[in-house]
Amino acid sequence: MGPKFPLYIPSKGRAQYMITSKALTIMGVHHHIVVEPQELEEYKKAVDRFKLNTTVVELDMKFKEAYDTCDEFGTTRSTGSGPARNFIWEHSISMGHEWHWIMDDNIKCFRRLNKNEKVKVSSGKFFSAMEDFVLRYTNVSMAGPNYCMFAPARTKQPPFATNTRIYSCNLIKNDSPYRWRGRYNEDTILSLDMLKSGRCTILFNAFLQEKMPTQTLKGGNTDELYAGDGENIKGSHYKASGTTEKSEMLVREHPDVAKVKFRFGRVHHHVDYLPFKTNKLIRKESLDAYQGENNYGMKLVKFKTKKADIGTNRTVLK
Repeated sequence: MGPKFPLYIPSKGRAQYMITSKALTIMGVHHHIVVEPQELEEYKKAVDRFKLNTTVVELDMKFKEAYDTCDEFGTTRSTGSGPARNFIWEHSISMGHEWHWIMDDNIKCFRRLNKNEKVKVSSGKFFSAMEDFVLRYTNVSMAGPNYCMFAPARTKQPPFATNTRIYSCNLIKNDSPYRWRGRYNEDTILSLDMLKSGRCTILFNAFLQEKMPTQTLKGGNTDELYAGDGENIKGSHYKASGTTEKSEMLVREHPDVAKVKFRFGRVHHHVDYLPFKTNKLIRKESLDAYQGENNYGMKLVKFKTKKADIGTNRTVLK
């Protein structure tokens, strides 16, 4: 009862970490890591060293040359992960799949939010539950779990929200006519491209991802994308101009719903998703949905943590 569709992780310069891959391996989920040719052997060695349940796939660099960076700089600057994301999309189609998962390489674990508790999940059925829900509808193009930090355990909220951005862990329908684009904010650009066509997205609050904060893990495209000029952001080795350019690109691509704002000591973007609330989910006519409660065989298991937390009971879904 693992996921029906393949899981992919684009990664660069982080073979020494393999954070998301470790989390998926604990969950018993096989996945693919897509890397550039010069790092292929390094990542293969890391897979062996960490005993990961993954296959390393070499990125076809033609996707980098063809990528729409949404600016005039092309490949003279880092393109970000967009080219690898488009390669993954086509790779999954070539394997005969209707959907695919793609996720960032800095997700520490996944959690189930239920009854005011965010319980860590150690089963691949976590993904199956989201897949089955999405497959109830004919017009969903993308879905995924929310960030842990955006779903407080003791705040009342719906199990899912429709027609908003999907970040960092995306379940994508392969027949969608769009592709990743933009040097920055490609998640938001793709979400808006889909929503403006009348399609729907689903962001799950019942299922969560615990991701490391942006710009805290070295490697990847982070150093190249946020290099910028001028003064450093407080508490970071990244330049304020790097994050400004990121926000301004999104506004150029979707000026009707996106704005640049200054908050928390640096430039951010703000997107108004209210115009897309009229996009309604369309249920399949032949839908034979499960009636009643379905926990996909997962159950709560208490265990004692190691080292400093010995004697403390923790709970996990497995």
